Amino acid sequence: MFPLQETVWSALLVGVAFGFILENAGFGSPCKLTGQFTLRDWSVLKVMFTAIVVAAVGLQLLGMAGVLDLDAVFVPTSLMMASAIGGVLVGAGFAIGGYCPGTSVVGVASGRLDALVFFVGLIVGTFAFAGLYGPTIETLMAMAEVESGDTLHDAWGISPWWIIGAMAAALVGVYYLGRWFEQRHGGPIDAQEAVLGEAGCGCGAQGCGTATQVRQAG
Repeated sequence: MFPLQETVWSALLVGVAFGFILENAGFGSPCKLTGQFTLRDWSVLKVMFTAIVVAAVGLQLLGMAGVLDLDAVFVPTSLMMASAIGGVLVGAGFAIGGYCPGTSVVGVASGRLDALVFFVGLIVGTFAFAGLYGPTIETLMAMAEVESGDTLHDAWGISPWWIIGAMAAALVGVYYLGRWFEQRHGGPIDAQEAVLGEAGCGCGAQGCGTATQVRQAG
């Protein structure tokens, strides 16, 4: 009745594999994300930033090899005001709930009730935005649009490789800075500690030294 195309099957397989890896790395627990905001565990920023740099390099190399038409890659319109407001709201949700949309699904799959609450809120918020969408929101979203182009190369003529080089340098800095903070805050939180929940994260009643004690005892 509902035939699934090959792209849907591949997306499902990749999604399941991605969720399995996230859960086994401890990302299905809110401890990892809240650990980033408390500067104790920089795993989230390291993983995401690394993925961005690897994807950027891969896209450019595939384009140079003629395997991929970079002009055919969809780039969303650069709406600076919408990005700023959305970033603040999404970031607040990350900090309060301890999940992002992807990890909330992983948390639900692993049976976490707090992840279920977050996921339900995500769905309700999405439908509320769609229902309230109108001229006012559309006008707000269109503010500060970069009309000269949707990429740094289009807008200001900066070579993609210079941008990638800057991101790679920043990534190295993130690794060094993250290690410095982790060493001073008892991090990072490993997968076993993340699975333990609040006590394992050092966020429960026993205080922020709990996870260090768990690690030393192990």
